[in-house]
Amino acid sequence: MEQKNEIKIELTPEVANGHYANLAVIAHSAGEFFLDFIAMAPNMQQAKVQTRVIMTPENVKNLLFALRDNIAKYEATFGEIERTVPKNQGENNFKA
Repeated sequence: MEQKNEIKIELTPEVANGHYANLAVIAHSAGEFFLDFIAMAPNMQQAKVQTRVIMTPENVKNLLFALRDNIAKYEATFGEIERTVPKNQGENNFKA
């Protein structure tokens, strides 16, 4: 008989509130990826990192596939998400 490994995940009220981010900056070293989530306001010269997530390369790749799967499901239900690139950044320089 197959045994299922169930992970119980706790979501505290403080974490459940979340942080809004409209920009992500991604950097990496040989062993980790750094994902900084930022809330950027119009006409502001400075923005604050709301949350930094540090992940292994393997977990970042798992995240990539999970995001692709969820985006496909979202678009199947609600329609295609239109991607916009800020005017001051080229397609190759877009952060997230």
